[in-house]
Amino acid sequence: MVSSFDLIAPKMIPPLDEHFRPAVLANRAFEAQAAQYAVPLVIGLERSGGEISRFETNIFPEDHPQAVANYAYVERLVKFLLWQRGGFRVYIGGPASIGAYLREVYSPTGERKFDVHFMGSQVYEQAFEIVSCRPEDVPPARESSKPLGRHLDGCRIGFDLGASDRKVSAVVDGKVVYSEEVVWEPREHANPHYHYQEILSALKTAAGHMPRVDAIGGSSAGIYIDNCPKVASLFRNIPGEHFGEVKSLFQRIQSEMGVPLEIINDGDVTALAGSMSLEDNGILGIALGSSEAAGYVDMNGHITGWLNELSFAPIDYNPNAAVEEWSGDIGCGSSYFSQQCVFRLAPRAGIEIPAGLTMADQLKFVQEKLESGHAGAEQIWQTMGIYLGYGLAHYADFYDIKHVLILGRCTSGRGGDLLLEGAKKVLEVEFPGLYERLQIQLPDEKSRRVGQSIAAASLPALKR
Repeated sequence: MVSSFDLIAPKMIPPLDEHFRPAVLANRAFEAQAAQYAVPLVIGLERSGGEISRFETNIFPEDHPQAVANYAYVERLVKFLLWQRGGFRVYIGGPASIGAYLREVYSPTGERKFDVHFMGSQVYEQAFEIVSCRPEDVPPARESSKPLGRHLDGCRIGFDLGASDRKVSAVVDGKVVYSEEVVWEPREHANPHYHYQEILSALKTAAGHMPRVDAIGGSSAGIYIDNCPKVASLFRNIPGEHFGEVKSLFQRIQSEMGVPLEIINDGDVTALAGSMSLEDNGILGIALGSSEAAGYVDMNGHITGWLNELSFAPIDYNPNAAVEEWSGDIGCGSSYFSQQCVFRLAPRAGIEIPAGLTMADQLKFVQEKLESGHAGAEQIWQTMGIYLGYGLAHYADFYDIKHVLILGRCTSGRGGDLLLEGAKKVLEVEFPGLYERLQIQLPDEKSRRVGQSIAAASLPALKR
């Protein structure tokens, strides 16, 4: 499907992936060609509470020889927008043939049935639908935003739940007095009680290092609405009949601890951490950990109602791109900006990871190779750095950003420097305008590993 329009080879070829075809280059080439004909297409995405996002572009006329490319371009665009902004109802303001095609692809039995199920049943608990209409009939944008965190008064606990480890910090009036990082494997456990006990144990450990606990803030991969997990990879192994226990997990923990508790997507906490440290806004935060987590603080210092689940958003249009393990789609962020990418590229780099290791230890094994100067390990992070450069250029077409903050386990040690170097070089070579105005930054080593739990501590406001 995605091969039906021009795929542009990058000027910088990833050393371990010569067939990488960046989404940003294909989209921009299509848009430049279609602009000559300017058939308008307006995409509207409706979320809960009547919120609407709009995206406007141009496509080829239906009778144009290149009109077949419209389908691939629009399908990938809708896929990206769904996971960036969210939505259970998608308005396609344009040719009826485009809407009909998308209704087939995004149906309960179609190629994107994963997206249909998760956006409909899991996230918004509404029937998912594609609505065809004229461009002028797409509803006007109705976005909302709100301030995020930045409360550091009192005795607080901040935690971050990853698929390989969980981190917790005790923070007193904005100063960290205790931090710990514990390896765990939540995706291997089908009993929700395991998650409850592990998280509660971490919180009580941190509480033991303060005179009292006033508030708790947390971050985790996944989609959280009102402290309720809607979609989260940590709980993938829990049977559906027990998922109700997961939905109430953090309410029960809050009741046990007896203080305000707030948990949000770890990407948003990444962006918050960047905004707090840089004292600026327009931040896209990307955590390269067990998966890709992304979050966004807008130019006003607020978070939007968007999902920012870029782990499922495509950045590679190569028809033989890496398959995302959960959705089954190809070329999505989690396969390029996470430890999954390291494991995928390791055999190409001549590295055999020993069997029987936890995911955290598998990554540590490859990182030790990198620190010792292994040429193949260097190529892994060089490849990821190039991926990151083209991925950030793609993201910049959908976000208004001044800064990108990257952190997470994959950025530790030399890996972070190689990622930064590769990404900046791509922008300099391919996107000089973006290179001049976009700042890509790494926090210091300590902040990379525990910064999210510290920022998370600032989420709840204290009750007066």
